[in-house]
Parts: sequence; C-alpha cells; structure tokens
Amino acid sequence: MNKYALFFDIDGTLVSFRTHEIPASTILALTQAKANGHKVFIATGRPPIIITNLGAIEHLIDGYVTINGALCFIGKKVVSCKDIPLEAVRQVVRDAQERNYGLIVVGESDVAVLDPKGEVDRIFRVELAVKNLNQAKPIDEVLKQRIFQLTPFFDEHYELELMEKIPCCNSGRWHPAFTDITVRGADKGEGMLTMATHEGLDAQYTMAFGDGGNDSSMVLAAGIGIAMGNALDSLKQQADYVTTSVDDDGIMNALKYFKLI
Repeated sequence: MNKYALFFDIDGTLVSFRTHEIPASTILALTQAKANGHKVFIATGRPPIIITNLGAIEHLIDGYVTINGALCFIGKKVVSCKDIPLEAVRQVVRDAQERNYGLIVVGESDVAVLDPKGEVDRIFRVELAVKNLNQAKPIDEVLKQRIFQLTPFFDEHYELELMEKIPCCNSGRWHPAFTDITVRGADKGEGMLTMATHEGLDAQYTMAFGDGGNDSSMVLAAGIGIAMGNALDSLKQQADYVTTSVDDDGIMNALKYFKLI
C-alpha cells in the first residue's frame, strides 16, 4: 500500500457544524490511518490561536497548514510563512473602518477584531463555537506585527470590488458572511505542497479533504482531492471524489473507499 499524506480542513470537514465536535467515526478512521503508516496534517483557515477543537485527534497530527497556507509548521518549527504587504493591510483596515464592517486581523502572534455590528462575535462564538477571540489585542498593536490574514465580513459582490484594489492578495471564502484574504502564493494548496516537499513526500500521494471555497486550491493540487457531502457544489465539481457529509461518516467512508484503512 502506498503511504499517503492526508490533509484535512477543520470546519465542516473534521468538525461538524451541527455538534461542533469531531465525529467518533472520524477519530477511529484517523487512528487506523496513522496505524497503517499514513501521515495526518491539518489545513485550515484558522490561525493557531483559535485552533481549539482538535483535542480528540491532536496526538495524531503530524503538522499544520494554518491561516490558509500563510503559516505552516511542524511542532515548533516553522516550515513556511507569508505575510501581506503592509500597504494592503492598512488599505483594508481603513476600508473596514470607513464602511463599518467587521474585520479580523491575524498577526504573527496576536489577533485584532473590529466588530461594529456584533457579527464577528455572533458568527464565530455562537455559530462556529470559536474560543479565544476574547484574547484579541488592540488593532494598533497588532499592526506592528507581520500580518498573515485579513477576514472581512461582507458579501461576495463587495469582495470582488475590494480585491481589485489589492492585486497582491487572494481571497478564499468558506462562509457566506466573510472571506479570508492572504497574500498571493499563500493558499491551502501551496501550503500542502510545501509541507509535502519539506517532509520528502511525493505530491502524487497527497489526499486533501474539504468543504469550502478556500479548500479549492488543495483539492485541485492534491493527488486525490475529496469533497465532503456537505461541501459547496463548486468544490464537488472540482473534486476527484465526493464522500458523504461530516455527520455521515464522510472521512471514514472516503478512506475505506481508497483502501487506506
């Protein structure tokens, strides 16, 4: 059996939007995959400070692609990090302040939150069960750091307008209320390939699992790209295989289908 590097998105892939937990079948499947010699990596839009829902599988994880590929690490070793030019950061911050929309600014070590309408709190704390945003620092303090990601809360129409003003960046939307902006060259696909190269793994034997728009790059770049049953239709069309939903044993079913477990 060929040994694979398995890359998993968190929200809607490993963790259920309904229960905010990792299904028991997923824990069992990853445990079996590791026992069979495969490697397990996380590939998430979340910055490390809010990756707080993987306790049940933390001991199985070989490395992390975080902040949509802007920060990749194994243990305490940084494999890759890519920051957004300060001019583009300040432009988006000014725009958020002028137009009064929510914005999360992810710095090298801290996070700042602008939340004039309470939507950041409502969606992240209530809907996504995110913890640790209460540790956010003042934005002026965070802007002194390298900035890896901007998460503005606006619709797809305004997203197109703003992205034309910051051509050095790309956008990956996995929720209708907000998108994640990173510098060009920082996405999950690039992060996955960088991690595979670092570990001496053949890209042909990478397998990526996702459900949202920001998973597109890695599903396309992987040797085998898998969309969850609850994924966006656009991602399903790009995937090599569509499994069942996160709540219907999707990861276990896919790993069994490809005979990795």
